Amino acid sequence: MVDETSSEPIKKKKGKNEAWEWIKALGIAVVLALIIRTFLFAPFLVDGSSMMPTLENGERLIVNKLIYYIQDPKPGDIVVFHATKEKDYIKRVIATENQTVEMKDDQLYIDGKPVDEPYLKQYKEEAKAEGYVLTDDFGPEKVPQGEVFVMGDNRRNSTDSRVIGPVPVKNVVGRSELIIWPLDKIRLN
Repeated sequence: MVDETSSEPIKKKKGKNEAWEWIKALGIAVVLALIIRTFLFAPFLVDGSSMMPTLENGERLIVNKLIYYIQDPKPGDIVVFHATKEKDYIKRVIATENQTVEMKDDQLYIDGKPVDEPYLKQYKEEAKAEGYVLTDDFGPEKVPQGEVFVMGDNRRNSTDSRVIGPVPVKNVVGRSELIIWPLDKIRLN
């Protein structure tokens, strides 16, 4: 005689349903992670000293990839961009399209007006005390349409628009938002 009240088939079906639900959940998580990484945010490793003192070699940060679909880069933004097909750089936007940028006697000028660079104050003072300028004179240079002029904060050791020229906005990956590593240096950028 067979007990028709047995729950054996129900348990098997419940186990298959639970496994299928886990597979779907993992699949959705992977797809969401790919979408977030591709279109919204991405990690970036600072490689080199060109952005010191603001960013140090080996720091890891989160780059907001969505922001420049909504707005254009602005002076002061710290951006990651494709410098070559193999290499991304991180630099500070100094001037945007149609602006004229010039450096004279360690003073930055945009469209002929002096611009304060508080992130460099201490280093400009040290350079002056030691008898040199932090940033050599250049310009005036007008930034072409659809491009930005970028410079590293470590002006004496930075391959930036003074060397490679203005950067097409289409090559900008995103804006640095948050330093996440090392843990003792976590901060918004």
